[in-house]
Amino acid sequence: MTQAAEFIPLNIAVLTISDSRTEADDTSGQVLMERITKAGHHIAERCIVKDDIYQIRATLSQWIASPKIHAVISTGGTGVTGRDGTPEAISPLLDKEIEGFGELFRSLSYEEIKTSSIQSRAIAGVANATYIFCLPGSSGACRTGWDRLIEAQLDHRTRPCNLVMLMPRLLER
Repeated sequence: MTQAAEFIPLNIAVLTISDSRTEADDTSGQVLMERITKAGHHIAERCIVKDDIYQIRATLSQWIASPKIHAVISTGGTGVTGRDGTPEAISPLLDKEIEGFGELFRSLSYEEIKTSSIQSRAIAGVANATYIFCLPGSSGACRTGWDRLIEAQLDHRTRPCNLVMLMPRLLER
């Protein structure tokens, strides 16, 4: 009889991108933190930054440089307004984009919010062996993203494959 693999907890940072939120009213960041810890992972960092490309990049650059942070989940700034700049801020920092993430996120969102899902520019990728997931700023989008996509991929027990099993190979050249 094969023994079930043990869970491997990851250190995950949560980045809220908002011009108006504080820790007291950051419901989306709170949703992510609750789900991350409930799954057995650790909150490595939490930060709220303005929707400013350079502030986003500065915070994210520190986190991806840290070997202690395995993944970053951001919420906010993925829309189409003039202030929404998360994809533009993060894309240049990525070594590789995980293109299927945004596609699948919009498909799942369509089930819940119909054609409004086209307004999401959710993206994901990897930078310096750190996974990065960028979700819209609503708590519903954070629940969808974590519950239906991210949680299983950050659990090495997920079969047939998951992102955690690839972590030792992310820095291969």
